[in-house]
Amino acid sequence: MSTQQNAPSPAPSAGPAKPARITLVAGLNALEGAALVAGGIYMLVMGLLGRPDSPEQAEMGGLTVIALGLIPLFAARGLLRRRSWSRGPALITQIIALPVAWTLLRSHGLLIPAGIVLAAVALTALYQLVRPATIEALGIRRPGSAPDADTTDA
Repeated sequence: MSTQQNAPSPAPSAGPAKPARITLVAGLNALEGAALVAGGIYMLVMGLLGRPDSPEQAEMGGLTVIALGLIPLFAARGLLRRRSWSRGPALITQIIALPVAWTLLRSHGLLIPAGIVLAAVALTALYQLVRPATIEALGIRRPGSAPDADTTDA
């Protein structure tokens, strides 16, 4: 007799496998969102507990940065679920990151390496988001393309 165990069969997939580029760009967006949320929390805490020139401005700035950090986090979640709407917020996040990276690159100290990392992340994510394969994987139709539904001539 054989003591071989039957492995459970994998569940049927709902569609084609998620391309690695979608996971990559979702991870990059999540990384940027988490960094923004962490920075916002830091600003908020320092506004409450520190001695800023304007506590109200520091607190509002912290809340604003936290809210801005939620955008790439929601986009990352949408990308992982292959929602076509998520490409827009992800693109906007990367476009906004480029001038921030430029500003960091023109500063001094540890901000320069941070600018290099941010520029690399933003450019990588932008490249992945504009690739035709990514657009297709998200189910986005190009302008002028025919719908997938069968059409018959009358």
